Amino acid sequence: MPGPLEQIFIECYRELRPRAVIPPFRVSFFRFANVNNTIRLREGQALVRISDLLEGAPEPVLRSIAHILLAKLYRKPIQAAYATRYRRYVSSYEMTQRTHRVRQLRGRKQLNSADGHTFNLEQVFDELNLRFFHGLLGRPQMSWSRERSRHLLGHYDPAHNTIIISRIFDDPRLPRFLVEYIVYHEMLHLKHPVKLRGSRLCVHPRAFQEEEKLFPQLEEVKQWLKRL
Repeated sequence: MPGPLEQIFIECYRELRPRAVIPPFRVSFFRFANVNNTIRLREGQALVRISDLLEGAPEPVLRSIAHILLAKLYRKPIQAAYATRYRRYVSSYEMTQRTHRVRQLRGRKQLNSADGHTFNLEQVFDELNLRFFHGLLGRPQMSWSRERSRHLLGHYDPAHNTIIISRIFDDPRLPRFLVEYIVYHEMLHLKHPVKLRGSRLCVHPRAFQEEEKLFPQLEEVKQWLKRL
């Protein structure tokens, strides 16, 4: 007999694929370092892992997870009601605080030095802090990435209070203002945290966008990034 979690997935499967044969489901909670949920097919069996941070979540939230995972697996449209319910739950204050604590405990941030071959990220941060933020931003951990990523140019991780910049910018052939802009962009994420507005995550609010326009060489930066 399928357990309660498996039964939820079976019912959601029937809704999405009413005429298809239902595969055996094996659903378990897993100690991810974040709110991750995965599904995969192995030898005709559907293996599902749900973050243990969601253990004890209301049944409608678990049903939303099942719908979202199955819709992605079988390339079906995700119903807005399910997506909204799940996003609101994981973005609630209680869940956000719990997620940050777990990420700090379980997640290991692989950091390199802030001192690159060409630029020192701590010096760049401190100079930008004085120029644009009156020196009021607390400096997080600064690190160059391990790889020369062209896709993830930089990111701010609030759980580990870390800014990581792609090593592709630690290059003497590139102008200093280019790495300054990437650091400045992540500093704006530090100043303007991601918030939930209605059913949508607001990553770049209006205040963020307006301050981003204050960077003097913004148009030149855009041209350089196109070439990169």
